[in-house]
Amino acid sequence: MSLTAPRVSGVPARSVERSVERAFRLPRRSLVGSVALLAAAMLLAVSIGSSDIGFLAIVRELLDGLPGVSLDSGLTSAERSILWQWRLPRAVLGALVGSALALGGATYQGVFRNPLADPYLLGVAAGAGLGATLAIVAGADSGWGPLHPVPLAAFLGGLAAIGASSVIGFGASRSAASLLLAGVAVASFLTALQTYVLQRNTDILVEVYTWIFGRLGTFGWGEVGLLAPYVVVCSAVILSQRRQLDVLQLGDEEATALGVPVVRVRIILVAVGSLLAAAAVAVSGLIAFVGIIVPHFVRLTFGSNYRTVLPLSATGGAIFMVLADVGARNLTSGAELPIGVVTAFFGAPFFAFVMWTRRGSLR
Repeated sequence: MSLTAPRVSGVPARSVERSVERAFRLPRRSLVGSVALLAAAMLLAVSIGSSDIGFLAIVRELLDGLPGVSLDSGLTSAERSILWQWRLPRAVLGALVGSALALGGATYQGVFRNPLADPYLLGVAAGAGLGATLAIVAGADSGWGPLHPVPLAAFLGGLAAIGASSVIGFGASRSAASLLLAGVAVASFLTALQTYVLQRNTDILVEVYTWIFGRLGTFGWGEVGLLAPYVVVCSAVILSQRRQLDVLQLGDEEATALGVPVVRVRIILVAVGSLLAAAAVAVSGLIAFVGIIVPHFVRLTFGSNYRTVLPLSATGGAIFMVLADVGARNLTSGAELPIGVVTAFFGAPFFAFVMWTRRGSLR
């Protein structure tokens, strides 16, 4: 009796596995290049501002902060404070937020096999918005950095929305479609609650909308310390599941035949991607389109296997957010644009482009 590999949709499973493994070869040059671009973007971010600080002096000051390096930058104590307590923390925070949103978006698009999916679909944005609104209405303006009640309320609201969507979606069915439909319902309900609260408290409209449109305003490293552990741990979990994400693109039946526990992998990735988004929203407000623009651009440029898409989405999201923040701070004189306005300015046309180019598959 001859032993043959099981067939998946007419293709031997071993052939599928070999094809998937060949697609796992990460273009190292692209990853190194993206890290170099991120470093350049952050250097640009800390060099531009209302206070005129020399570029070379900033480079010397940053190098002086490295272990074993001793350089005299010539900066005054006030200029050092601007660099180390305002510009650099803001650039690092922008990189973390962009990386979290883009990596979460890439994860969702792989789980749901939809290029327009992102973590906001499960109600993270609506839950965080309602949580922040309730905190502002309650007058919870004490605290600083990670101890401020508004980011905490936004984080808890986002997690509550994810939990409600998951209970409803997986309770009805364990399919991706039921989870998305539950997310739409939960988001609509929470948005209606937020609108009701705002109509009853019109005096807080400006403060709430300032938060909703996104901001990276920070002084010191508090928000960075709050977000960084989530980004590191969640990114490690997602990257460890990159092979399963590639196999999921074959479809649930084919992935199951290849030994992937589809439901368990989907639950893990949705939970971790949502946690990333909730943590980012808590410190930055609602910043749209990052989770759609960056992963789709990576696919168009470098291919669609997730060994490439995930790390390049993380670095690409960081680059995009740092540069968007530079634009938000400098596009208008005398006032800072909400960073969500800048990302939406580029994101909305790109969203329309994606829908237009994929109109056949969407139908």
